[in-house]
Amino acid sequence: MSTSGTIRCGIGGWTFDPWEGTFYPEKLSKKRQLEYASSQLKVIEVNGTYYGSQKPETFAKWASEVPDGFVFSLKASRFATNKKVLADAGESIGKFLGQGLTELGPHLGPILWQFMPTKQFDAGDFGAFLALLPEKQDGLTLRHVVEVRHPSFRTPEFTALLAKHNVAVVCADHAEYPMIADVTSDFVYARLQTGSDDVATCYDDKRLDLWADRLKTWASGGMVDGLERGDPARKPEKKPRDVFAFFITEGKVNAPNGARALQKRVD
Repeated sequence: MSTSGTIRCGIGGWTFDPWEGTFYPEKLSKKRQLEYASSQLKVIEVNGTYYGSQKPETFAKWASEVPDGFVFSLKASRFATNKKVLADAGESIGKFLGQGLTELGPHLGPILWQFMPTKQFDAGDFGAFLALLPEKQDGLTLRHVVEVRHPSFRTPEFTALLAKHNVAVVCADHAEYPMIADVTSDFVYARLQTGSDDVATCYDDKRLDLWADRLKTWASGGMVDGLERGDPARKPEKKPRDVFAFFITEGKVNAPNGARALQKRVD
């Protein structure tokens, strides 16, 4: 995967009945939905890996169905992130990373570690977890991103921990969860979660233009103004960064249209 400021816009998963005949062509078989989706988008976030393991052959099959340059972001196992004591997550992390996901090869994108909204920030607890995340698996470089959903994480101490371990934080455009738009790694990961099924492109034109500008700013190594950060005073190194943006949750019916419209703006 490049680190030269590539912007990839996508969706969560590729199986959703309302997309049949709207996003997917009429009469396209379910077996070809991934092939089609990956021809229209540059990244897909896989939610199924949060709930259970996959076989190595499954990852290899996914990789065989997508074009060069397309990547999957995998949501990590809930058994790793739902621990009361995160230092105890080592075995679950190892099991998740060892299930065969490296069969994706160059199609492996960021790994998303999502935490419960009730999980509060504790520097020792969370630092122990970040220290467990390896830089490589089977010789393949890994990129880690965390999604925290409690306001206690919006603090300079958390931002510093992430930067120390080269781990990104989800920039969540969400109605309830905190916005944490700090840049703490060599990539940026945004989840756009306040769309509408009544808008043909999930987000309207004004919001698409706004987010396109933000994605391009991040990709060029800049800082985006007007978004809440844990450490507003911190200025990361100015260098090109890969950027991932997903239309997730609200407005799911038109999420693929939103991703395509946003990708067109940043391309």
